[in-house]
This record gives sequence, C-alpha cells and structure tokens, in this order.
Amino acid sequence: QAIAAENNLAETAYFLRNDDVFELRWFTPAVEVDLCGHATLATAFVISTLLEPGRTRMDFVTRQAGTLTVTRDGDVFTLDFPSRPAAPAAAPHANLVAALGGPTPLAILDGRDYLVVYEDEATVRALTPDMVALSKLDRFAVCVTAPGRDGVDFVSRLFAPAQGIPEDPVTGSTHCMLIPYWAEKLGKTVLSARQVSARGGDLACELVGDRVKIGGRGVLYLEGVITV
Repeated sequence: QAIAAENNLAETAYFLRNDDVFELRWFTPAVEVDLCGHATLATAFVISTLLEPGRTRMDFVTRQAGTLTVTRDGDVFTLDFPSRPAAPAAAPHANLVAALGGPTPLAILDGRDYLVVYEDEATVRALTPDMVALSKLDRFAVCVTAPGRDGVDFVSRLFAPAQGIPEDPVTGSTHCMLIPYWAEKLGKTVLSARQVSARGGDLACELVGDRVKIGGRGVLYLEGVITV
C-alpha cells in the first residue's frame, strides 16, 4: 500500500507466478480494490512482452474476482471479466446529482459504483464534479455515461475520490457494469466504448453471457527500481 501511495497512480498491480498462473492484487493510493482492468492489462503486457515474449494467454488468480484470463492477439489484449449488471436505484440520490453538478440525469443505477446516465456525450464531457461531496457517497466510485458519437456506442467517466482517484483515466472494472447496461439499451452484444477523461481511452467490448470481454492496447512507459 505504501508503494502504491508513493506511485500515486490510479492502480498499482502486484503479481506472483504460481506454477502456470499468476496471483494478482491491485491497489489505489489509498485502498486495495476488488477488480481492476487497466492494471490487469498492463500486467499481461509486461509478462508477454518483457518476461515471456510470445505468450498469448495469462490466467490471473485474484482474491475477490476469481480467475481472470487475458489473451493477446498481436498488440491487442482482451480481458475476460465477470459481468456486473447494475440495478435501478431505489432512492432519488439528490446528493449525488448535486455533487456531479450537471443537469438532471436520465437514470441512476446501483452497483459497486453508482451508474449515472445522461442524455449526450457533451454533458458527460462538461461535468466538473465536487470531489469532496463525491467522496462522502456510499459507493466505491461514480460512473457517468451517455450514448457516444463518431462511431462510438457509449462514453463514460469514472470518479473515485474516496479511493484516492479523483478521476480515473480508463477503467476496465466499471465496464463490467457499463457493457451489460448498453448491450440491453442498444440491442447488441458487441460495442465500442470511449472513456472521455483528459487522457482518454478506447475499449472494444463484448457481452458473452455472464462475462464481458474488454479489449485494449498497452504501451511501455517506464522501467526502474524501487528502493524500499
């Protein structure tokens, strides 16, 4: 946890080989999390690019999300994660709407994160939430979403200030909730997604029964030594 706090990134992943699988855990600067997409993709990238070049499948044993598989096809990594559909919220959540600071949303759903649906992409991009107010809510994070444009099925942003992440650049785990929602709304199981944070990212998505597949690419940014 101290190393994750020093890194001060949305997630730090730790993995350990165990025979032909890998044990995997993830930490924000503040807490250990139950599921993380981009740090899992990054771990698979490191294994198949630096440690075992050419490896095309990696199985990760996790504490709360079971065994997660990542496959590699060229430079595309596909995560096989559990689907986590959200349910309609039972309360109006006036504090949530006020903290986000935008117009009245079309819908609010409850899952691990709040899922707040807006009418269009421009509204999602324009939000400037009150992070102090969001940090007091009773969910891990708040995901905002809307239909996309320019060939993208849906867009999203993810705020988790209580976990040390004011806004996450790209969030695989929250797409476990977004993919079943938009698959039902749009009547299709293969979707394209874009997280419209400042850094942003594109995701290839598919709903497969009670699982979701999330595809993306990795880039080697830094190699170094940590002094403990």
